[in-house]
Amino acid sequence: MEKPVAHQGDFFPDYDNKDSSLIVNEGVKQPPIMNPYVKKFYRKKPEILSVDQYMEGITSGNTTILSQAITLVESYLPEHRAVAQEIIRRCQPISAERRSMRIGITGVPGAGKSTFIEAFGSYLTSRGHKLAVLAIDPSSERTKGSILGDKTRMETLCHDPNAFIRPSPSAGSLGGVARKTRETILLCEAAGFDTVFVETVGVGQSETAVHSMTDFFLLLLISGAGDDLQGIKRGIMEMSDLINVTKADGNNIEKAQMARVLYVNALHLFPPTESGWVPTAVTSSAVTKAGLDEILQKIESYFELVRGNGYYDKRRREQARYWMYESINESLKAMFYENPVIEKLLPEYEEAVLEGKLESFTSAAELIDKYKENS
Repeated sequence: MEKPVAHQGDFFPDYDNKDSSLIVNEGVKQPPIMNPYVKKFYRKKPEILSVDQYMEGITSGNTTILSQAITLVESYLPEHRAVAQEIIRRCQPISAERRSMRIGITGVPGAGKSTFIEAFGSYLTSRGHKLAVLAIDPSSERTKGSILGDKTRMETLCHDPNAFIRPSPSAGSLGGVARKTRETILLCEAAGFDTVFVETVGVGQSETAVHSMTDFFLLLLISGAGDDLQGIKRGIMEMSDLINVTKADGNNIEKAQMARVLYVNALHLFPPTESGWVPTAVTSSAVTKAGLDEILQKIESYFELVRGNGYYDKRRREQARYWMYESINESLKAMFYENPVIEKLLPEYEEAVLEGKLESFTSAAELIDKYKENS
């Protein structure tokens, strides 16, 4: 049976001339604006478990539960804080017993931090170590977002059953270290990871923060990037326990060796370290895997030394004191901004400052006074 032909009058009721020669053919049926199967791709937010459930998952090495616990620790929501604090409190004694190796890794832009971590991390896991990589990605000042692309740059390591990679946004934290990196270290150690890498955004203000939460500081540099010595701040080299000149392969081997000699000579000019360790410089290649065994030997020698002379425990106690004050500062800051009076007054004072009606220092002082009156 022939399909009836559609006329213009079928689409425009006011036009009822059926004898018109203008014929409107049926068009292609348009798909719905929303994908009808989109609900299949939605993931339900994981429910908040009890502290006992989190601890059972963490101590059994369940990386899914570990990731959820870290997300809870990183959360800004007040309702998550109590659970997170209890998890941290229970993980602390377990972490202290494990006596893991905390290694801070930083370097100049282009030094290949992620590439080195993947190569060296795979080498460590092949030697029986369990590795946690806490990779810090810079957050956008405009959108506050972060790419968190370290897992895509570490394709081999992220599939290693003995490795755990956790990218976190710096979220404006000073020095490119995530707000809760130290607490995350405790959770990873309680989960059985005996080696923890803390990768920073890059050379800048991050060294003090990384140094305050790690035992060993590894600085990655490259050769042929300008004046090798003048391009690096003295303070960064003084903090370094080992300098690694990366990309020592192909035609770059000779340049890397020359740079290593320069850094070794420069390190001899610095005063002796409190730990008794003599920092040095080595070369390595993530492509050929050359130098990775020497780096591990240096790290193991360092930990053997500091655990034997008591510096390891002393350093951990100093770090605990440092983070006690940091925790106090963070708690006071949270209490100030969560005060209902301050929450109400803050937009008004902010607008007054933007309009030039009040000075910033005056506004801050008045808000603090208001907080004291209502706390």
